[in-house]
Amino acid sequence: MLRIRGSIGDWPVDLTLEMDDADWARLGAQLQVEKPPVSVPAAKPLNQDDALWQIARDLLRKAGQLSGPDLLDQLEGLTGSAAAGKRLLVRLRHSSDVKVESGGDTPLYRWLV
Repeated sequence: MLRIRGSIGDWPVDLTLEMDDADWARLGAQLQVEKPPVSVPAAKPLNQDDALWQIARDLLRKAGQLSGPDLLDQLEGLTGSAAAGKRLLVRLRHSSDVKVESGGDTPLYRWLV
């Protein structure tokens, strides 16, 4: 399940999408920017956790940098759960592609690659 929360102008948006493993795999395939070399064996389809991880990475990569609270809000909206959003935030914090800097009162997550 994928939950999207936010607003369009003054209108609140709260959208829930139900997706099976095949849907997550197709979404993950669409988000991959670089194609693996032909000699690499085909990877197994992404499971839901792997797909969410790829989406979280792409979210930060495209933004370049986000404050911890802003990133957590987006991850919670993505996962539909505060706990799942926090797990992704911790995973990003420990990723070699991410640098966490002191941004005053809140940490700043910066994409490095």
